[in-house]
Amino acid sequence: MKHSFSLTLIFILIIFSSASTYKKEESKTHAESANTMNNDKIKIKVNSHVFTATLLDNNTAIAFKELLPMTINMIELNGNEKYFDLTHSLITNSSRPKTIKEGDLMLFGSKTLVLFYKAHSTTYSYTKLGTVDNIRDLSSALGSGNVTVTFELE
Repeated sequence: MKHSFSLTLIFILIIFSSASTYKKEESKTHAESANTMNNDKIKIKVNSHVFTATLLDNNTAIAFKELLPMTINMIELNGNEKYFDLTHSLITNSSRPKTIKEGDLMLFGSKTLVLFYKAHSTTYSYTKLGTVDNIRDLSSALGSGNVTVTFELE
């Protein structure tokens, strides 16, 4: 009798342990897919050129996605970037990248959207939103003056 009780108890513990492990794996799978969902692609249209960019998984990029689609007139600055002042501030987590890469999409302050088309060093702080996936022709598409750019979800 004692032996049967011990076996039954062990059997019950094994079942509960398995169920707990299954729930952890299910939660992990859900969390992994949530991270993937937040790493969305967007389209950036400049005249007849279409570029894709990958947004980072951060609160600023998520807030930026909520503004899309948007067509804006981006202003030329310093021969290496285009910028636009958004109407609303976004959540920020700025840092000093030291080096800006061609194709970086960033937020300066809390509401200035910046698309860089030439690499350079910097002492300014930005919150990175994402990066243009293929920078080929990005500089020539953006040109040397102000330009109309459309950002939309892919």
